[in-house]
Amino acid sequence: MSADLNARISRTMIALTLIAGLIVYLGLMAYFLFIYEWLYPEPEDPAAWRTADTVMMLTLLAFGLLTASAIGWRLARRIVAPLNAVAGATRRIAGGDFSARAALPPGSFREAADLMADFNAMAERLDRAEAELAYSNSAIAHELRTPLTILRGRLQGLSDGVFAPTPQLYDRLIAHVDHLSAVVEELRTLALSNAGQLDLSYRPLDLAEVVGAAVTGMEAELTAAGITLTLSLAPAPVLADQTRLHQACVAVLENCRRYSPQSRVHVETRAEGEDVVFRCSDTGPGLSADHQMRAFDRFWRADDSRGRARGGSGLGLPIVRAIARAHGGEARIIPQASPGLTVEIRLPQRPSSAGLTDD
Repeated sequence: MSADLNARISRTMIALTLIAGLIVYLGLMAYFLFIYEWLYPEPEDPAAWRTADTVMMLTLLAFGLLTASAIGWRLARRIVAPLNAVAGATRRIAGGDFSARAALPPGSFREAADLMADFNAMAERLDRAEAELAYSNSAIAHELRTPLTILRGRLQGLSDGVFAPTPQLYDRLIAHVDHLSAVVEELRTLALSNAGQLDLSYRPLDLAEVVGAAVTGMEAELTAAGITLTLSLAPAPVLADQTRLHQACVAVLENCRRYSPQSRVHVETRAEGEDVVFRCSDTGPGLSADHQMRAFDRFWRADDSRGRARGGSGLGLPIVRAIARAHGGEARIIPQASPGLTVEIRLPQRPSSAGLTDD
């Protein structure tokens, strides 16, 4: 696109030069063929002729240059106006107004329109990032306030002798510390993902084995929650980070344990074309269509079935999506007619990430 604009400017400058030269040439031709004989029918003073000729040439040259300058000025306005609009919006964004957008002046080049569209898309992303950052900071403070308050209260009670230092009390305090550590690690994972710095150690593996290990590790917790588990783990070879995939599978199963107790959960893996698929379906309360659209938002919980009382931080599914996208795949909720929720992770068998190396 920039090459097109450069070529257009070059052609226009050549045209301006030719227009100026053509005006001077035609003017001189008209002067000598028609006007000269009419002004000086009987030559008497050669010096006067030379002066008149010089004045006429300067007049024609000035007219040609003024015409070319007027055309060049209009061209410059068409080029500079979009740049001024972008510069003005940039200054507003630099001043903290992320709602600033650049308006396309009429008659702008196609390249200017493309530049404006790209700039406004960037500004839109900055605006969303700023709003998300403000929300995240508030949500993080809100999420950490409760366990920290509980910890301080228990420790203050121990210091004042209100609570007896029993093993059960220490276990509860350790559980609160573990919860805080889990939240901090989840936030770290999301921050690395947003920055594109979530390092992955790729190796050939079978997604079915990873899911099977995650199910085995959580079998006791799922059984205690009254969950009836069925498995359909078909081989699904993939090049991926085993630790991160295990983390994502555990997060999905933990989501079922917290929010769909006393339900039936079906877990399956399979290969589809060049992708591998992990799908987890439960028969719990599920989510409405509006809530499904927000299920992957950080710190979001549905008020009716997925509240704070269930113990979730609202970071499980966002981490699942972050890990899936880091592998070049996607995580989504599959609509279903019956009650319940189906979460699917779809990954390419061999990601096309830059600098991909096998361990």
